[in-house]
Amino acid sequence: MMDALLPWYPWIKAFHVMSIIAWMAGLFYLPRLYVYHCQVQAGSAESERFKIMERRLLRAITTPAMIASLLFGSLLVLTPGIINWMAGWWHVKMACLAGMFVFHGFCARWRSAFARDENLHSEKFYRMANEVPTVLMIVIVIMVIVKPF
Repeated sequence: MMDALLPWYPWIKAFHVMSIIAWMAGLFYLPRLYVYHCQVQAGSAESERFKIMERRLLRAITTPAMIASLLFGSLLVLTPGIINWMAGWWHVKMACLAGMFVFHGFCARWRSAFARDENLHSEKFYRMANEVPTVLMIVIVIMVIVKPF
């Protein structure tokens, strides 16, 4: 059954990479929007505009891209001969991927707080949070491309 995935491997991989790019774009941009959102008065027209932008980015791009990444990534993992389950890089990649899912969840939680005008964090917090997906992405790419162990 899983052998049927082999001819589709290049296509699945291509769609996986495209969906990851879209997901990462959202995870890079959402915290940046939160930085700017912190700079405006709650309830102002600017704040309402940020709420719309944040909701649309999360619901229309970032979350669907995350789901697509998970779907295509799962198909890649199920493709026979693609993963050496004993390799150490695989486990590091999966740990970082779990971190990416957790970060996505935090971004959604922060968006909900802004939507209720109940943000509890500073600009500096969101500037630092903006670095988390970058670090995770760097480790993931090195693990997948270099496979250092």
